[in-house]
Amino acid sequence: MVTITFRWADGSERTVEAKPGESVMEVAKRHDIDVIVAECGGSCACATCHVMFEPKTFAKVGAPSEIEAAMLDFAEERSETSRLSCQIQVEQELDGLVVQLPTRQQ
Repeated sequence: MVTITFRWADGSERTVEAKPGESVMEVAKRHDIDVIVAECGGSCACATCHVMFEPKTFAKVGAPSEIEAAMLDFAEERSETSRLSCQIQVEQELDGLVVQLPTRQQ
């Protein structure tokens, strides 16, 4: 199992277990992380699963694809380290990942 910590805008955190192969969005939904709305269900057709990372962590998850970057244009609080959680696959190398949640999703 892989551990992922979700950090809310107020600084509170929740660490959960994830299975390699699932998306960070699926992990969030399974653990009732309510800021992750995921209206499109993970098809990269909205920006309601937007998350952010510290710069060092962003290097681990990698930059968004061109399509994902276009969808991120619709995300509130977009930063240079923003990603859509539906596009990040959990891998063992991401054990200990810290995911910064936005204040809200549109």
